Amino acid sequence: MQKLTNKEEEIMKILWQLEKAFVKEIRAELQGDKPHYNTLSTIVRNLEDKKYVGHEAFGNTHRYYPLVSKESYRKKFINSTIADYYDNSYKSLVSFFAKEEKISVDELKEIINLIENKK
Repeated sequence: MQKLTNKEEEIMKILWQLEKAFVKEIRAELQGDKPHYNTLSTIVRNLEDKKYVGHEAFGNTHRYYPLVSKESYRKKFINSTIADYYDNSYKSLVSFFAKEEKISVDELKEIINLIENKK
């Protein structure tokens, strides 16, 4: 599974949400400056080449749908991020968020409870 560009991830998030969509529907969901229809169509076809997206043909028009689930993508790249930036240490990851004040003590306690109750 290849890593996606930021724009490709943005498009995949839309497809995961919509489940099936034509390029014009994807374009309507994009925030901010919208790429030209042809540019967006090229990006979606690239996603298809990477096996992230499939399509149904309706004449000359295609309706696209995800082939890779959001959960599968998230799991693959969270694990590689932790390996690449935190030496495969989830403790280092959580410590980073604690130091950056992105996670509270109450949230950490919730995580501990989840871990303890899973056993």
